[in-house]
Amino acid sequence: MKKIRIGIIGLGYRIGYLTQVIASVVPEVEFVGYVDPNPCGMPLVEGEGVVGLNIDPNSLKKLDAGIQYDTLEILIENQDLDLLMIGSPNHLHLEHIRIALEFGVKTFSEKPVVIDEAQTFELLDLLTKHGGTDRLMIGLVLRYAPLYRDLIKIRDEGILGNITSVEASEHIMPYHGAFFMRDWRRYSKYSGGFMLEKCCHDLDLYQGLMGKRPMRVASFGGRRTFVPEAANINDNEVYHYKPSGWNGTDNVFNGDADIIDYQTAILEYEDGENLCFHTNLNVPDEFRRFCVIGAKGMAEGDFVRNYFKVTDARSGERLVDKTYKTNSALSQHYGADEQMIEDIFAHMKTGANLPVSILDGLEAGLTAIKLDEARKTRRVIDLSEMWQRFDSYNLRNEEAAQ
Repeated sequence: MKKIRIGIIGLGYRIGYLTQVIASVVPEVEFVGYVDPNPCGMPLVEGEGVVGLNIDPNSLKKLDAGIQYDTLEILIENQDLDLLMIGSPNHLHLEHIRIALEFGVKTFSEKPVVIDEAQTFELLDLLTKHGGTDRLMIGLVLRYAPLYRDLIKIRDEGILGNITSVEASEHIMPYHGAFFMRDWRRYSKYSGGFMLEKCCHDLDLYQGLMGKRPMRVASFGGRRTFVPEAANINDNEVYHYKPSGWNGTDNVFNGDADIIDYQTAILEYEDGENLCFHTNLNVPDEFRRFCVIGAKGMAEGDFVRNYFKVTDARSGERLVDKTYKTNSALSQHYGADEQMIEDIFAHMKTGANLPVSILDGLEAGLTAIKLDEARKTRRVIDLSEMWQRFDSYNLRNEEAAQ
C-alpha cells in the first residue's frame, strides 16, 4: 500500500496531537519531515504524555516525525509531500500557505488561517492566482462534531422552522484562560485576538447553521480577571497547569497580554436572524452551549456537557433528548477530531466533500475581526461593503463547480 507522505511546519501541541489521531485513523501515513526550531509537540508524536494537556498517555503510540528541516522550501524540495500540515503561530500562516500554493502542495492549516482583514484579502488574491480553493483545507474541527451534525440534520428536516435567534457561549476553565495569558496567543499581533483565535470555531458553526453571513455586528468586553489586582489569588496548580509554547511567560496576572478575558457579541444576519454570543476565560464549571429558537421549535445543546434536546414550539413535546460519549481515550473535541481526520483523508483519496471550506473559515475569521473592531471603536459595524469585496473574487462559485 502506498504511503501518504505528510510534512509539518509548526510542530506544536495541536499538530503533535493530530499526528496521533491521524495514525489511529489512517494507518497508511508516513510523517516524512518537519520545520520547527523548538517542536514542543514532539513528545506527543513520540508517544509521551504532556502534563496539562489532558491526553491519556496510554492512548499514544510512538511515531516518527521524520527529518527536521530549516525551512519550508527545503522540506518541500526534499520530500514528495501528499499533504502539508500548518501548525505555526497564526501570524505566520499566510507566508507558509503562500509557499505551499507556489509549490502546488495540498495543505491543511490550523485555524484561524490569517490574523487580520488585510491578510484575508491577500490570501484571496493568492487563491485566485493559484487556481482556487481546492488545495487548502482548514481545521475548524467542530463542524465535524456529532452534536453539530445532528443540529444541522434537524434544521434540514424543517423541525425548527425559520430560525429567529440564537444564544450561544464558549466558556473557558481558569487553567485554560491562564494559558492564553501566558502563551504567544496573548499578543494580538501573533494571534489576531482572542475572539479570532478561539471563538472562530463558534462563529463558523452558527454561520453554517444560518447558511448566511452577518451584516451588522456589535461587541463589548475587556479584561477584569487576569489583571494585577487579582494576583493575590494566583495558584500555580491552576494557573500554570497547562504548558505554554513559543514565547511563553510565567506571568498570568501581571503580564503584558493585550487580549480580552470576557466578551459579548451581537450579530444580525442577512434576513434579520440574530446571535448573542458570550465568551469568558475564567469559568470554573465550563460549558459550550447553544439555544437555537425557530418558528416551529427549539434546539439546545452543549458540546462540553454532551447533550442535545429539541422541543416542539406548539405542543412542548420533547422531540429529541440525546447524550453523547466517545469510546476514544484520545478524543479532545467531543469526537470531532477523529471524524475530521477521517473526512479529510477521504477527501484526499476520493474527492469527497468536506463540511467546512477555507472560504467558510475566512468568513468566520472576518466576522471575528470585525467584532473586535466593533469592541474597540464602540460602534455597530455594517459588513455589506466587506462582503461585496469578498464576493468579487468569485471563489464561492468556483468552489461550487469543483
